[in-house]
Order: sequence, then C-alpha cells, then structure tokens
Amino acid sequence: MAKGDPGGTTRSRRPAPRSKKGAAGNPELVQLLTPDGERIDSATGPDGTVYRVDFTDEEYRGLYRDLVMVRKLDAEATALQRQGELGLWASLLGQEAAQVGSGRALRSQDMAFPTYREHGVLYCRGIDPIMPLGLFRGVDQGGWDPNEFKFNMYTIVIGAQTLHATGYAMGITMDGKIGNDDGEAAIAYFGDGATSQGDVNEAFVWASVFNAPLVFFCQNNQYAISEPLERQTRVPLYQRAAGFGFPGVRVDGNDVLASFAVTRTALDNARHGQGPSLIEAYTYRMGAHTTSDDPTRYRIASEVESWQAKDPITRVKAFLEKQQIADATFFAEVDEQARRESVHLRERVLNMPNPEPVTMFDHVYPNGSPLLDEQRAKFNRYMESFEGSAH
Repeated sequence: MAKGDPGGTTRSRRPAPRSKKGAAGNPELVQLLTPDGERIDSATGPDGTVYRVDFTDEEYRGLYRDLVMVRKLDAEATALQRQGELGLWASLLGQEAAQVGSGRALRSQDMAFPTYREHGVLYCRGIDPIMPLGLFRGVDQGGWDPNEFKFNMYTIVIGAQTLHATGYAMGITMDGKIGNDDGEAAIAYFGDGATSQGDVNEAFVWASVFNAPLVFFCQNNQYAISEPLERQTRVPLYQRAAGFGFPGVRVDGNDVLASFAVTRTALDNARHGQGPSLIEAYTYRMGAHTTSDDPTRYRIASEVESWQAKDPITRVKAFLEKQQIADATFFAEVDEQARRESVHLRERVLNMPNPEPVTMFDHVYPNGSPLLDEQRAKFNRYMESFEGSAH
C-alpha cells in the first residue's frame, strides 16, 4: 500500500467553531466515500481545510485488502478467546477504517501510542499479528521494541498513553525534529470514554501549552463499555479541542479514505511545527467492548443494524466494483489470503510455549541486581520443593 496524497491544505490555528447540522440532522463530518460506495472528490473541515486523496487503483485495492485482513485476524482472535485459548480480547469490529486509514497515513518516522484495541494500526506498522496475542494468552507481556516499529506497546490503563505520547512529542520538539517535510510527529489513540479521564485532559493541556507535534485520535465508537456517548459529553467531542487552544475535526470513522486524508493532514501540520490537533473518528463498535462484555444488555438490535449499513468494508467493495477497479476474482483472492493468514495465526497461538515461572525475573532490570538475584534464588528453592511431591 503506497502512501498516496491527501491534498489537505495547511490547517489554521483558530479554534474550531460549533458544528453545523447536516441534512440528516447529525453534525457534519469529513467524508470522502459514502456508505453506498460513492466517491466524493473533496471535503471541507470546520476550519476550512480541504481534504482529498489521490490513490492509484492498486492503492485502492491495497486498502481493501488491509481492511479484510484486519477484520479476519480480529475475528480469529475472538474465536480463540471463546474457545479458551485467550484470556481476553478487545475486538476492533466496525472500526477497521479508522485504524487502517490513520495507520496508513503515518510516515516511517512517526510514533504511534495505542490503547489495547489498535490491531489495525499495529498491522499497518508491519508488526507480526501474533505479538499482542501473547499478552492476551498470558504467555508474555506483549512486548515488542517500540523504536523498531515506531509503535508503542499496548496500554491497558485508560488514557495513560496520551500522556506518554505528549511527553514523547515534547521530546521531538526538544530534539529539533520538526519544521519540515521530514519532521517527526506522534499520534495517540483513545476512545470516547477516555475523554472523561484526567490523563487525557492533562495531555490536552500540556500538548497545547508546549505546542507538541501530536495528533490526538479519538475513536468515538459510541460506547465506553456500557455507557453511551451522551454520558460522556454534551457537545461533539472534537469541539473540546477549542477549549484547550488547538483545532479539532470530526471524520467519518467508517470511511477509510477520509480517515487517511484527515490524519495525514494533521500529522503533516504537526511535523511542520503547528502543534497538536484532535481527530474524532465517528464510528461504531459492532461487537462487545471486550469478550467479557455483553452489549445486548445496554443497546438494541436496531441500532446495530443501522450501523451495519455503514460497514467500512462493504462501502470500499462497492466503490471498487462501481469504478471497475476490482472484480470477483480479486475479492475471492483477498478472502482466501485472509483465511490462510487467520488459520496460520491460530496454529501459531496454539503452539505458543508456556513460560517457565522463573522467567518473570529476567527483564525486571537491564543489568540485574543483588536483591533480584536473591529473590530469584528463593523462588527457585520454593519451586523445587514441589518436585516429587503430590502437589
């Protein structure tokens, strides 16, 4: 998947005004691909920024492939949890476009800070999908080298990653890595429920005051576990940015093209020294918050059905068919590739070795410590006491 060109103009620094009402009565949002697969040439944000993309046919097909692969791998992980092979899983079902679009907008030098649901962004950064499954299977800490992939480790504490991202972005400025096309930027992912956390609001304050090259990317999937959006805010979330002194924009989070264009423009503005911005990707969590959740207890089936009509993969497929960019053979090949990759992922998960208990001491300190050595020795003696016993 090549990078493409969103064609967004430079964003102004004035706060975003209140959103206008569209024909359907909803706040206007940036959209470049309708639910019916109709392509929109350009869209204008609340501050006058014009967003567009100019992809080749191969790049359009690549985006579709990404969406299908991510959904299939996510479905396999959900199935593994239901079968007792994972302790927990947080599905991204319905949010693929927001993640793939924003993930593909990142440049190689940009750093991403995820929650525990950004499997699509992880995939776009070239990380092996097996990596987070070790965490949810309980055989490792889900670790990878953030500097190698420019993708921080999953963060379970709600909103904490926004502060990590802010500090990192401040460091980018201190290192003089902004101000041109080759500059670096950071992006922090979080959900609508996290906007009620103190960490997120503190991150907004610090990023604004220090003009940090950071994009706050909120995936508004309408529910913070069982709490609907109206329990979190009385105004559209993107408007909160104005109160902290930086711009905000709402994008159709089920539109992979718009998600790409808006994120690329925000990142480019950040890398050129124009400071932070907030993107509200208006999307929907089609499944449960995690596999320990039952969404039928707090939402009705008709609501889910209405969002199924806005499915991010269906609209890209419709677009490819209408524009004769892809045919039945291509779609079948993508489905088969996704099936093979998911089967391979399952096999690898089932073959993950269980760690020896003593390995929990291995990575506490980079150079060890006498106290840690003493604790390890005591633990080994404790484990040895069970050898040959009936325990």
